[in-house]
Amino acid sequence: MRDIRNYVFTEMPYPYLPPDETFESARVTLPNQLYDPEAGSELYDKYFDIYRAADELGLDVMLNEHHSTATCLDTAVPLSAAIVARETSRARILPLGNPISNRPDPVRVAEEMAMVDVLSHGRLQCGFVRGVPMEVSPQNVPPIGMYERFWEAAELIVKAWTTHDGPFNWEGRYFQARQVNIWPRPHQQPHPPIWVPTQSAGTGEQVARRNYNLATILTGTEGAARIFSTFRKAAVDAGFPEPGPDRVGYSGLMFVAHTEAEAAAGGEALRWYLQHNKVAPQFMDVPGYLEPDIRARILAKKARGEEPQAPIAHLTNAPLSELIDTGMFFVGTPDQVVEQVKAFDRQVGGCDNLLMMMHTGTMSFDTTYKSMKLCAEEVLPRLREELG
Repeated sequence: MRDIRNYVFTEMPYPYLPPDETFESARVTLPNQLYDPEAGSELYDKYFDIYRAADELGLDVMLNEHHSTATCLDTAVPLSAAIVARETSRARILPLGNPISNRPDPVRVAEEMAMVDVLSHGRLQCGFVRGVPMEVSPQNVPPIGMYERFWEAAELIVKAWTTHDGPFNWEGRYFQARQVNIWPRPHQQPHPPIWVPTQSAGTGEQVARRNYNLATILTGTEGAARIFSTFRKAAVDAGFPEPGPDRVGYSGLMFVAHTEAEAAAGGEALRWYLQHNKVAPQFMDVPGYLEPDIRARILAKKARGEEPQAPIAHLTNAPLSELIDTGMFFVGTPDQVVEQVKAFDRQVGGCDNLLMMMHTGTMSFDTTYKSMKLCAEEVLPRLREELG
């Protein structure tokens, strides 16, 4: 029987914002005078209550971090992962992830993740991310060479995790480290599973060559199928066994309810994530960040008078039925969601890891909990049985 899992995710948004037309961007430039610390405290309570409830229901937990934005109050994934590790007992914990192209010291990341792995008794699934273009300027990092920094940082972290016979020195192109000898070392040996998310088939090839696990985020069924296929082929070409469904994950948005009317209301509530990620064009179109072929397409659009948009901007006004049909949302009664996931699974060649955003915006804990409970008790058991 396949072990279909759902990693519950909230981006921990600050939802109490003025109308969109009153500000240029929710990221980078939105003044933090709009943030109420007392309201923020209550939000953190809710978000970590959601993760504790996920654990109690037998679900897993996904986390991420962003900076200088109202869309994500999780600014340090090692901190939130450590909190979740201590407040839960069963859930796998997937930080997706650590923006290692932006972190100046990969050894520190290796230490932090090893500590979380030990604290959780080996429940860590460690995700590495390059970082989004909107954070290039707030993090004060050069956009050129981010991929190269990313892969070198990952290699250094793995070496720090797996070297146990005393210190080593690292003299790389982007990072230099002396007397690397981390304490503690990871609970899982040789190291926790490594996940890398991408919306690019080319990055999927690089992930496969390193024998890491692959996740995609809001690419829809068609995009996920293409990326997973490229990933599997590249792994075989590199001499590894073809990755099974347990080696890939997909992040969409999910709401499960007893009735279609309740489900539709929940699906509309999830739209907050699509409709309030307002980003000014200058923070999306960062020279040097994108691969040359993608950059060329953007320049062609600009020549036609079209400004670059966030990757999910085209979804903002799509009807809920379209979001479901394209594999962006999984919304409905338990029977409907089971069929939606099964259809997605068939088309992408198998995917055991659902990384589902089940809360966003002003959704209450109770509303989110009811959806999570139905997922845990009525959706996942049937998926495990019927997908075999």
